[in-house]
Amino acid sequence: MRVAVTGANGLLGGEAVACLAGRSDVLALGRGPCRLPPGPYRWADADLGDGRSVEAALLAFQPDAVLHAGALTDVDGCERDPEQAWRVNAGGSEQVARACRALGARLVAVSTDYVFDGTAGPYGEDAIPNPRGVYARTKRVGEEAALLLVPDCAVARVAVVYGGRPGAKATFATQIVEKLSRGAPVHAFSDQRVSPTLARNAAEMTLELLLETEYLGVLHTSGATVLDRVEFARRVASRFGLAGEIVPVLTAAVKLPAPRPLHGGLRVERAKALLRTQPLGIDEQLERFHAEMALRR
Repeated sequence: MRVAVTGANGLLGGEAVACLAGRSDVLALGRGPCRLPPGPYRWADADLGDGRSVEAALLAFQPDAVLHAGALTDVDGCERDPEQAWRVNAGGSEQVARACRALGARLVAVSTDYVFDGTAGPYGEDAIPNPRGVYARTKRVGEEAALLLVPDCAVARVAVVYGGRPGAKATFATQIVEKLSRGAPVHAFSDQRVSPTLARNAAEMTLELLLETEYLGVLHTSGATVLDRVEFARRVASRFGLAGEIVPVLTAAVKLPAPRPLHGGLRVERAKALLRTQPLGIDEQLERFHAEMALRR
């Protein structure tokens, strides 16, 4: 089977390529040079924001299935540059969807808990989105592009993705470990509840959704535990045996360009019933995260 993965330089996309390499004919797409370890996959330098290159690469490769994990995920950066956010998150998803429709390929598009306003979470798949802010609104448009244009399509929503794979970008979780290890305090929002999602677990779930099911529509493939960011930081610190100061902060006390959904989080009962790969609770996530971080040393 021929499988393409967009956003392959990112956390979830990179883990998906690692899962697929050697099992399928894989095209990994990302902007700029490949940052993944060498392996049995092809690389395409393609920009979701340019309107053409990702669609052209997919049409040339002719995949049977596509995991669309690419996005502009800097929430505040999107607020500062809404045009770029639209080009990547909305227009890029349209590129992918057009190619999948032309090829008759199955598509799973990765989205976010930010499509909800955070007033009544945790949210199930049937909850009505109400995105606030540029990132959230462009990701919601990307969801609709995928669902409207591709007959064989699912949208997989995740939240607060993190991982310890060597070479992967920094995340809130890795910053907790890094800061506490050098004796620096960690500031964390006490009023934002989220569903932390280990990248490898999300990659395995979304690939199973893509390749082993015929599910159509929205599925939440986040972690199984909803907690605030202060508690998340404390759990990370405890698993790594790190002492140090974790400072609770209210979102209203920080001048953030983009709004955050506060009473958020995703419900994953549907994924638990559908998938062999189960959404992990926070303790099992952190066990695996600890093992990943150990490989960095």
